[in-house]
Amino acid sequence: MADNSGFQGGQALLFLTDDQLRKGIEAMYFAYRGFTADPNLILLDYGYGRAHHRVLHFVHRRPGVTVNGLLAILGITKQSLNRVLRVLVDDAMVESRVGPDDKRERHLYLTTKGTALELELADVQTERMRRAYRAAGPVAVAGFRTVLEAMMDAEERRIYESLTGVSSTSGGR
Repeated sequence: MADNSGFQGGQALLFLTDDQLRKGIEAMYFAYRGFTADPNLILLDYGYGRAHHRVLHFVHRRPGVTVNGLLAILGITKQSLNRVLRVLVDDAMVESRVGPDDKRERHLYLTTKGTALELELADVQTERMRRAYRAAGPVAVAGFRTVLEAMMDAEERRIYESLTGVSSTSGGR
């Protein structure tokens, strides 16, 4: 768990009421809705949804990721991923290449077109995050990340750390 001793009022955070926790849950719902609103408008032009965005994001973050690797990152069924991947491959957003060592493996890469869309989606989310982080300040940003990391299950945290190169210090669940 994070050490709140250096923060004013940190001790009070250990005794949040159910109402305060519910307000935090509601804030996360509305923040997520805002965080995805701008990309959703862009995705709409392509007939894509949130799943397409997640695939584009993680293939961009991990060029050459295998289908099985992407399944582990996304935590979805193979059927769901195949449905989304088929569309992205057909639309020339993602390229699937045969593995160099194992011909049964498929390695995924964004095409130039896929990279352009992923960057457009990332830009609107990055700008929203930048505005929020600037408004909150560095202490709040560090605290926010600590809270998010503490909410991750151990396997989610392991995947997150492998993607970001960041080792979290939170206790998690």
